[in-house]
Amino acid sequence: MYDLSGKVALVTGAGGKQGLGRAIALRLAQEGADVVVNDVVARRTGSPDWAGLPDVVHEIEALGQEACAIVADVSDAQQVDRMVHQALQQFGQIDILVNNAGAPAGRDRVPVIELEEDAWDLVQRVNVRGTFLCCRAVARAMIIPGQGGKIINISSVAGKQGMARFAAYCASKFAVRGFTQALALELAPHHINVNAICPSLIETERVDDMAAALAPEGISKEAYREQTLANSISATPMGRMGQPADVAQLVAFLASAQSDFLTGLSITAAGGSYME
Repeated sequence: MYDLSGKVALVTGAGGKQGLGRAIALRLAQEGADVVVNDVVARRTGSPDWAGLPDVVHEIEALGQEACAIVADVSDAQQVDRMVHQALQQFGQIDILVNNAGAPAGRDRVPVIELEEDAWDLVQRVNVRGTFLCCRAVARAMIIPGQGGKIINISSVAGKQGMARFAAYCASKFAVRGFTQALALELAPHHINVNAICPSLIETERVDDMAAALAPEGISKEAYREQTLANSISATPMGRMGQPADVAQLVAFLASAQSDFLTGLSITAAGGSYME
């Protein structure tokens, strides 16, 4: 276990019931951190039994930690600055930033010759611009007190190897890795570690989005989803799907003092399906 007592974390994209953000926020709280959770909406539609960010806050508080929810679009500089200001007003510091928010899979999952500019732009705006804006705002807050900090960006194995019909997504996740390395060099003198995590397909709500976008004509979203999961398992030497907890535990390590000499890395979490 990692001791994050007295630390404050900001986790973006944390409102989904089966999402990475929720798992990460809860794991950091279990390690003793107070947590600010963010999403573009307080509650996502289509989940009558799930209240979104308010439910995550309640779960964190049930673990004995303080929490607050802030709705903000990470691709909007003013909203990001307001979010960070609000977090600092409530907690006085931000020690850990996890850039998890990502654009939903949709019209971008097509061949490049069919890819519309607005679909491309949406992916870059959320995945790349959003990561940049959050890092910029939080790094400014981390540098001023001089106590250091941890920044963890969620990239993907698609940021290490290209995939057909994923051009916009791959480009954004490659960009996150390059940005992570550059920022790590800039912030190292301030004792701020910057690392990225590159998961393979993780069993979250995003699999449903992908199935809806990629299912061929005549095949239901549900059937395509199950086939996607089966294909992922068969391609994974560890013999199972990646789960949000697999990524969350790696985040906890990178957020802790145990990773103090690690920076600029892009760590693959793929059960052996991708090796370097």
